[in-house]
Amino acid sequence: MAIEFDAVSKRFPDGTVAVDDFSVLIPARKTTVFVGSSGSGKTTLLRMINRLVDPTSGRITIDDEPISQRDPVALRRGIGYVLQNAGLLPHFSVVDNIATVPVLNGVPKAKARERALELMDVVGLERAMAKRYPSQLSGGQQQRVGVARALAVDPNILLMDEPFGAVDPIVRRELQTETIRLQRELEKTIVFVTHDIDEAFLLGDQVVILEKGAKVAQIGSPSEIIEQPATPFVADFIGVERGARALRAKRVENATVLVDAAGRTQGVLVEDSP
Repeated sequence: MAIEFDAVSKRFPDGTVAVDDFSVLIPARKTTVFVGSSGSGKTTLLRMINRLVDPTSGRITIDDEPISQRDPVALRRGIGYVLQNAGLLPHFSVVDNIATVPVLNGVPKAKARERALELMDVVGLERAMAKRYPSQLSGGQQQRVGVARALAVDPNILLMDEPFGAVDPIVRRELQTETIRLQRELEKTIVFVTHDIDEAFLLGDQVVILEKGAKVAQIGSPSEIIEQPATPFVADFIGVERGARALRAKRVENATVLVDAAGRTQGVLVEDSP
């Protein structure tokens, strides 16, 4: 399902303008990443899609249908939503956390639990963990449960709000790899929020770089943005002149390597075969 923001703004009661005249098309069955620093409006944009936040003005549609005409509760139950800290119910077992929304939608508990076990396989959790409680899981395991729960109603749209921000770097990389695999297999419309540009470029088919007030600094594929930053702000934000993307060739014995701005080797340059 495609999602479209058309001239959307959000002003909160205290006068804060979180989103100002935002227009973007999110293509179906692709991963779109909203990336920006704190205050860029990225989480507000995400929460508008499932009507946890309603816009002050403008229109949001899903496959050309305005979401303002949809019942908010019904809309949310049909959209997967993954939070940073998983947001699991502490007194529910793993299998019952995953089965929560299907049961609320009227699916018999036994059938919902059966589906939950299948989803544990999908997200890489051993079924032996089904009867454990969230407090008995690692952070990475909790996030996998959160993803499984979001997939439990087989949604066309999956919203992910900085889902890996609270886990350590090794687990984060594992979960990122798992997300890429799931998208390849399931082909959902994923909207992913992060403040980490490397994560955005790793996961996104389409990346939307945001400035304050959800002003679009640049939108495009990772390659398009890296190769042609639209503004000095974008160039600085993605680090084209510093860090891991500021690469130069260095000749060493028997090879040419690529080093970053700090002189650390990042890879070996391989010549194309004739």
